[in-house]
Amino acid sequence: MIKIVVDAMGGDNAPSAQVQGAIEAVNERKDIQVILVGKEDVIKEELAKYKYNSEHISVVHASEVIETSEPPVNAIRRKKDSSIVVGMNLIKKGEADGFVSSGSTGALLVGGQVIVGRVKGVDRAPLAPLIPTESAKGFSLLIDCGANVDARPNHLVQFAKMGSIYMEHIMGVKNPRVAIVNNGAEEEKGNALVKETFPLLKECDDINFIGSIEARDIPSGYADVIVCEAFVGNVILKMYEGVALTLLSKVKKSLMSSLRTKIGALLIKPALKETLKSFDASNLGGAPLLGLKGLVVKCHGSSTSIEVKNSIIQCISFKEQAINEKVGECLAEKDNIN
Repeated sequence: MIKIVVDAMGGDNAPSAQVQGAIEAVNERKDIQVILVGKEDVIKEELAKYKYNSEHISVVHASEVIETSEPPVNAIRRKKDSSIVVGMNLIKKGEADGFVSSGSTGALLVGGQVIVGRVKGVDRAPLAPLIPTESAKGFSLLIDCGANVDARPNHLVQFAKMGSIYMEHIMGVKNPRVAIVNNGAEEEKGNALVKETFPLLKECDDINFIGSIEARDIPSGYADVIVCEAFVGNVILKMYEGVALTLLSKVKKSLMSSLRTKIGALLIKPALKETLKSFDASNLGGAPLLGLKGLVVKCHGSSTSIEVKNSIIQCISFKEQAINEKVGECLAEKDNIN
């Protein structure tokens, strides 16, 4: 039985999305126990709306909530009884196997490194979401997308190695293709960070480095692991989401513009629905904070119950494959060789 802690107070749709997602997860998988952390009376009021196996869902009270507007470091230090701090302490003590939250990204990053801690050999812990692409698998890994702004070349090298381990052991992609985000395909292009990192990645014999990737090639699935520092990664992720929403809005508007297009919409609805589903990032779960001593997964702040459920279930693979342990072993081995 795998125990997953869910921050019931984090996110725009808390606690309804978190509670519903937890119930959907335990109804789908009988090998999960979910611990909902937050204001007990609020959580139990939400739980009362559903039928579920009480043996698979429990509540741990936390009287405080860290808001997204709060300075992360101060919030983690001062709000010891917040849902994020209480939840991460359960991971640190070994009382649970994973922590899922849609709350403050900054607080999760600080808490992950200060409370849970990094595994030996890891310099920085990156956020690594899966993004939809046209590749055979239907997704690529973007690493880092928000944890380490102003990263150094050695950090990006570690991100590449972590991403390769993740894609191979969790997603089943053999010999994953690794590329670094650049403003051109030529090796001599890029800013100072990319130019310094490129030759280091070429020298890595434990990853399948294929060179640079331009932003326009990301949706095609040209690479399985897309490496960048957090500022660039976050811009890519947000642009990705914004373009998808804009295109969807325009398609819907066009299909409803006349009687003829409405009839056409009815005819293509099943195929269109299936296509759009493949580009829905919520079906891919949350973004793990790789390289920690415990499992921490970040969901979108606007997560629905679907993404929360998938993130909880996603933790099963993380636990079974011991992803962070593999990351630590890989980086430790490299350190010993050097």
